[in-house]
Amino acid sequence: MSAITVSNLSKTFGKNRALDKVSLTVERGEMVALIGASGSGKSTLIRHIAGLETADNKGGRIDVLGDLCQDGGRLNPRLKRGRISVIFQQFNLVGRLSVMTNVLIGHLGRTPRWRGTLGVFNRDEKLKAHAALDRVGIPQVFAQRSSTLSGGQQQRAAIARTLVQEAEILIADEPISALDPSSARRVMDVLSSINSEDGITVVVSLHQVEYARRYCPRTIAMRDGAVVYDGPSTALSNEFLAELYGAASEELVLPDAPAGQAAPAAAAAERERPRAELELA
Repeated sequence: MSAITVSNLSKTFGKNRALDKVSLTVERGEMVALIGASGSGKSTLIRHIAGLETADNKGGRIDVLGDLCQDGGRLNPRLKRGRISVIFQQFNLVGRLSVMTNVLIGHLGRTPRWRGTLGVFNRDEKLKAHAALDRVGIPQVFAQRSSTLSGGQQQRAAIARTLVQEAEILIADEPISALDPSSARRVMDVLSSINSEDGITVVVSLHQVEYARRYCPRTIAMRDGAVVYDGPSTALSNEFLAELYGAASEELVLPDAPAGQAAPAAAAAERERPRAELELA
């Protein structure tokens, strides 16, 4: 049973074709990068997988962990959404609440409604939240208001909330695009750790391909709402990106980034052949 299966998914906003018959599969336990220049359809695809958008074609279908998520533009109301966690570029923490309370919110899907409404959490739940903050490297900030944290700390607090939620799939929509390089590496280190140590499936949308090369064995590249490459991240040399995206490839390459450098997390992928060849219109 795959973690995520997307079949023939299309979405149009006005005259803009945001997704064009997208099909892909992510297996359980994978860490997959989703890359593309601005407007390529990455965020739209993520919102569909998370159940935040519906497709506009009758043939489009998404299955998550063996359960139907949506089919023909209709969401499945019985989908267990707690199995999927999404973190965004904007962190989505409640700034006036403490870091600990924000992380404890991850328990809400498994606690009685009255306790969630009143913010009543038991000792075991609090211990689990403390352990999650320790896991992401910020145990000392548990009592601070979330609004006082740096961007990187807020993103790690959001990941701690995911650990408390016990999600089986973590989808991250450009989680490091607003962070400095040092904070970005810390966040990616945490995502890589929970993938390799906990077996959580991670799909991370990235705007810089260097992080895909370094952390994700597999990359799915999108352009104009379609998948144009699906294969080993190590194949994504700067020259290949230029072939895929033309001048827009400059958005995806960090200054002075070595072209095609093998990444530690992707070393095993060097021996794999691409899952799909370059598709040029």
